[in-house]
Amino acid sequence: MTENIVDTLTGELRPFRRAALGLGSNLGDRLENLQSAIDTLLSTDEIMGVAVSPVYETQPVGGPAEQPSYLNAVLLVDTTLSARSLLERAQAVEEVYGRDRTEHWGPRTLDIDVLVVGDRIEDDGTVVVPHPRLHERAFVLAPWADVEPDARVPGLGRVADLLAAVGRDGVWRLDDVELELP
Repeated sequence: MTENIVDTLTGELRPFRRAALGLGSNLGDRLENLQSAIDTLLSTDEIMGVAVSPVYETQPVGGPAEQPSYLNAVLLVDTTLSARSLLERAQAVEEVYGRDRTEHWGPRTLDIDVLVVGDRIEDDGTVVVPHPRLHERAFVLAPWADVEPDARVPGLGRVADLLAAVGRDGVWRLDDVELELP
C-alpha cells in the first residue's frame, strides 16, 4: 500500500504498510479470545483491518506434550506502526487477555505473532520480521494462504508455495465458525 497518513502529533507523513499477524489460542473460549484480540488491535487509528482468514484447528507444535489444540487465524492489517511498535501493541493485547509467558511454547489464552510488516527484513534481537519460523508452520501458512494466497514473505517467497512445501498435516479448516473485522 502506498498511501500515507499525517501524524497528528508531529505533522509528519507516515506510510501505511501491509502487515500479517498470526493469532492463536488454546485455553479458555478460544474463538472469543481470537475475536477479542482482533477487536482490541483494531481499536486504534494506527492499525486498520484489511481481512481475517478462516479459522483453523491445529495440533500444538513444540512445548509440553499434553495441551489442548489451538484455534489459529491470520489477520491482515494496514499500519503506520513500526515492526517494534506493532509487536509491543500485540504483546500488550496478549497481556490484557491473560497471556502467561512462564512456559516456552506452553498453552496460552492468546498468542499474537507479527509475521511480516511490508517488505521489511529486520532482526534487532527483540523484533524479528519476517517471523523466523513462519515458513515451517502450516498453522500460519494455511490460514494466510486462504486470505492472501499471492502474499510474499520477504526473502522466502510466496505464502502458497511455502505452504505447499510444508503440507497441511495437523491443520483443519473450520467452516462452521468465523472471525469478523469490527
